[in-house]
Amino acid sequence: MKKQFLILSLMTILASTASATPQQVCVFDLLGKSGESYKLIEEWALASKQWGAGVQLRGYQDEAKVDQDVKSGKCDAFYMTSMRARTYNKFAGSIDALGGVPSNDIAMKAISYVLDKRNSKRLVSQNGKEKFEVAGIGQIGPAYIFVRDRSMNQLEHIKDKKFAVLHYDHAQTSMVKRIEAIPVKSDISNFIRKFNQGEVDIVAAPAYAFKPLEMSKGLGSKGAMINFPVVNVTADLIIRPEKFPPQFAAQSREWFIKQLPRSFAMVKRMEAEIPSKYILNLSREEQLNYQKILRDGRMDLTRQGIYDPMMMTVLKRARCTVERTNFECSIGGE
Repeated sequence: MKKQFLILSLMTILASTASATPQQVCVFDLLGKSGESYKLIEEWALASKQWGAGVQLRGYQDEAKVDQDVKSGKCDAFYMTSMRARTYNKFAGSIDALGGVPSNDIAMKAISYVLDKRNSKRLVSQNGKEKFEVAGIGQIGPAYIFVRDRSMNQLEHIKDKKFAVLHYDHAQTSMVKRIEAIPVKSDISNFIRKFNQGEVDIVAAPAYAFKPLEMSKGLGSKGAMINFPVVNVTADLIIRPEKFPPQFAAQSREWFIKQLPRSFAMVKRMEAEIPSKYILNLSREEQLNYQKILRDGRMDLTRQGIYDPMMMTVLKRARCTVERTNFECSIGGE
């Protein structure tokens, strides 16, 4: 009896020690700990105490380093752009499909749907021997094309121009080749610098990067921001579910849904801060050209297995709910 009591006591001590060990959460924010993404995760960390976790945040400005630390087992959870997180969960990672989310209203519908409990099974994935679960999606904002010369206001003018692409995202390279521009492989930590220093002619970036990374240097007196979002940038919070209490991911996703109005307000505020002198509006005809080439490329990338087909259906439904008269809503595909 005494032996059983000792064993039980030891198990209780070990269990309490394990629960007291903080979960290591690796957080990428291009702007470091002063960025809005990091601040969002700080608030999430406080809220997570109510769900039985005791997380410890580790900030990164180099997304590749986060990926390395995830693969080496140093991160119990991580927050990175959906484009890079796609390898851990293709369904959620495909929400950033090129041209798939052309407005904030559509983005709100898409993210809310993905995080809904009806998709809980799709948000759990196996990567080798490891299991991962999406515990939240944060909105960073639509990415627009920035050009160093505003005369590049039509797709044919982009031909043979140098376009910075994120080297790990096959979709970007494929699309840039499709419009006959020259992809210049870059990382999220240097693609704006290449634009500012004239190493590339074109870059796609959200308003989040405009002011802090001084994109006006690259625009100079001739440059412009083409007012047509080519991709909606989000970030995924992904956990190793065995490291967290049961139901933690579901509670976390509910928290992220409640933060969406605030996140979208932040995006609109940042977009409003871009000086109007840089904004270049496309003709209706040219907008349609962009939509068609992005759609063709997106469908091709889905056939290649880059994007999740179910997510493409979800995004089309969201687009056609908001913009019912769009040409694609009366034709098949996606």
